[in-house]
Amino acid sequence: MKKLELHWRIMIGMVFGILFGFGMAQLTWGKDFIMDWIGPFGQIFVNLLKLIAVPLILASLIKGISDLKDISKFRNIGFRTIGIYMFTTVIAITIGLVLVNVIQPGEGISEETITKLSNTYANDGDIQGKIAEATNQKERGPLQFLVDMVPSNALAAMSNNKLMLQVIFFTIFMGISMLLVGEKRSKPLKDFFDSLNDVILKMVDLIMLAAPYAVFALLSQVVVTADDPEILQKLLSYSGVVVLGLLLMIAFYCSLVYFYTKKNPIWFLKQMSPAQLLAFSTSSSAATLPVTMERVEEHIGVDKEVSSFVLPVGATINMDGTSLYQAVAAVFIMQVLWPEGLTFGNQLSIVLTALLASIGSAAVPGAGMVMLVIVLEAIGFPADLYPVALALIFAVDRPLDMCRTVVNVTGDATVSMIVAKSAGKLHDNPKPKNWDDNYDEVK
Repeated sequence: MKKLELHWRIMIGMVFGILFGFGMAQLTWGKDFIMDWIGPFGQIFVNLLKLIAVPLILASLIKGISDLKDISKFRNIGFRTIGIYMFTTVIAITIGLVLVNVIQPGEGISEETITKLSNTYANDGDIQGKIAEATNQKERGPLQFLVDMVPSNALAAMSNNKLMLQVIFFTIFMGISMLLVGEKRSKPLKDFFDSLNDVILKMVDLIMLAAPYAVFALLSQVVVTADDPEILQKLLSYSGVVVLGLLLMIAFYCSLVYFYTKKNPIWFLKQMSPAQLLAFSTSSSAATLPVTMERVEEHIGVDKEVSSFVLPVGATINMDGTSLYQAVAAVFIMQVLWPEGLTFGNQLSIVLTALLASIGSAAVPGAGMVMLVIVLEAIGFPADLYPVALALIFAVDRPLDMCRTVVNVTGDATVSMIVAKSAGKLHDNPKPKNWDDNYDEVK
C-alpha cells in the first residue's frame, strides 16, 4: 500500500484534532484531559522546531553566503528581497483597507455585544500587557529597530528566538568576513557549517515524522480553549473580511508564481502545504521556518544561496498576513467606536505605520496586537478606548492568527522563488530527501 503524502497525513491529524477537541469540550473533564495529557505533545513538537531554528539559520545562511564567492551577488539578493517584501506588504494592507471599507463589518456590531466584549476582555492581563508594550515601543527612537538588530552578545542572541534579526545580522557579518579572508583560510569553518547544515536538515526530517500527531494535539487544544461561541458568531462578519483578504493575498502570490516564475500555482501550494498546515497549527512563522526552508529548497527548487537569506529574513520582517489583519482591525474598530476618525488621511497613515511596524516588529512579543495598538496610536485613536478596542477583536485573535501565519509563510516562499528566478537560482528538478536516505550506512 502506498504511503500517504505528508500533507495528507497532517490534514488528517488536523481534522481528527478538531473533531476530538469538539467532542471533549462537551465533557466536564474533557478540557482538563486535553490540557494535561494531549496538549504537552503539541508543545514538545513546537519546542523541537524552535530548538533547531537558530542553528539552521546559522548554518544555512553562512553556507549560502560563502557559496556565493562574490559580495556583489549577496548585495543584489538583499536589495531585491527587502524591496519585494515591502511591495507585498503594501499590497496586503491595501487589500485589507479596500475590503473593510466596502463590506463595513463594524456596522453590524450592537451596543450589547460591545458591552459584553468589554466586560469579558477589557481587563484581561494579555490586553493590558499589549497596551503597555505598545507604549514602550512608541517611546523608542525612530531608528531603535536598527539598534535592536545589532547584538551586543552573539550567544545571548542565539539563546532567544525573539532575537532572530540579531542572529541574522551576526551570521551575515560572519559569512561576509569568511568571504573576505579567502577561500583557503575559511575552508575549515565552511566545512563545519556545511556539515552542520546537513545534520540540522536531517533533524527537520525526523521531527516531521511526528507532525500529524503534533497537529492533532495542537488543534484539539485550540478547540477546547476556544471562547464563547455566541461572541465568535457576532464577530463572524469581521473575521470573514480578514479571511477573505488573506485568501485574496494567497491568490496574489499564486499569480506572481505563475506569471514570473512560470510555475503551476497548484503545484506550488501542494509543495508548500506541509509548511502551511504547520503554520496554521502553531501560529508561528519562526517555529515553521525549518520546515519552510526544507520545502522551498528540496521540493520547490530554490537554491540554498537564496533561501538561506530570504526565508530567515522573511520570518522576521515579512508580515503580510499580519499587516492585512491590522488594516482590517483598525478600520473595524473605528467603524464601531470612532467613526469620525475614518478619514482618508488616517487610512493613509495606517498604510505607512503598518508597513514600518512590520519591519521593526521582530523584537516585539505578541507582535500582531502590539502592532495594532501602534497603528491606532498613529491615527490619534482615543487612548481611553484601547482596552475596549482590543476587547472587540481579542476573542477571535487566535484563529485569525493561525490564518494570517499561513499567509506570512506563503509570502516568504513566494518571494524566495521570485528572487531565485531573477538570480538564475531556481532549479527545475529539485531532489527531496527522506529521513532514511543514509540509513543503510548506519545499520
